[in-house]
Amino acid sequence: MTSALIATGVGKRYRRLWALRDCNIDIPDGRVVALVGPNGAGKTTLLHLAAGLLSPTVGTMRVLGRTPGRDVGLLADIGFVAQDVPLYRSFSVGDMLEFGRRTNSRWDHDLASTRIERARIDLDQRVGSLSGGQRAQVGLTLALAKRPRLLLLDEPLASLDPLARREFLQSLMGEVAEGELTVVLSSHLITDLERVCDHLIVLSASRTQVAGDIDGLLASHRIVVGPRREGAEVRGVGSVVQESHTDRQSTLLVRTDGPILDPAWAEQEIGLEELVLAYLGHPDATALPQPKLATAEAEVSP
Repeated sequence: MTSALIATGVGKRYRRLWALRDCNIDIPDGRVVALVGPNGAGKTTLLHLAAGLLSPTVGTMRVLGRTPGRDVGLLADIGFVAQDVPLYRSFSVGDMLEFGRRTNSRWDHDLASTRIERARIDLDQRVGSLSGGQRAQVGLTLALAKRPRLLLLDEPLASLDPLARREFLQSLMGEVAEGELTVVLSSHLITDLERVCDHLIVLSASRTQVAGDIDGLLASHRIVVGPRREGAEVRGVGSVVQESHTDRQSTLLVRTDGPILDPAWAEQEIGLEELVLAYLGHPDATALPQPKLATAEAEVSP
């Protein structure tokens, strides 16, 4: 299986402040990735590094087998929608589509026209007069119509109403199903991410905290409830992510390393939102599997 994006020991520093550090990620081709973390965790920095808009201070970043920022040919294979959706405000929507056609060799005019029509956006309307949701739709259209192999989306759903979010996610999944497209989708809307994503990355305190396929992560985490045993080991529990206790009972969210056979403990499955919130609430906890990339030689960018 080939990788769409590999980060090995990647860090980005602004003077004394690390926006991202010790980032180790291996995203297989064809995944739809949920990129989650609190504000300031490094999500936007990671996306900018992948798009070649920034260079890492330390570590190496490989996108589709090439180095972003150094390989100009890689730009045609990356679609990127920034959080503020920067568009030329004096252009009409039609001008923006024409700009996309002239600057992208694989431009899909039918896809662009269909998406704008479905969004009920007038081609003659100036970008500066569009609502936030309409600008987001135009930005998403420009990214999809260039037919990228890797699509990077920084909070694309934030300004969309529920119906527009559903329509976008449906069209996104259609694009993923039709071609070889890998998507990295940064969002705080975990319920929406759960419907479409099959891979999870959680950044916390500027570091990779969780990385792996969602099915595997959910299968290896459980809530167990049993008699109070604060600090005691439970067979089958690899680590405790979150715990709460009453006088008689303990409730633990755990990462398992085998079956929990103790009949005193009741076992429950968890959902994606519960998993993410548990780790975000305990930034020192780390979920396995982690990509085994940390031994690779770090590259220091000039």
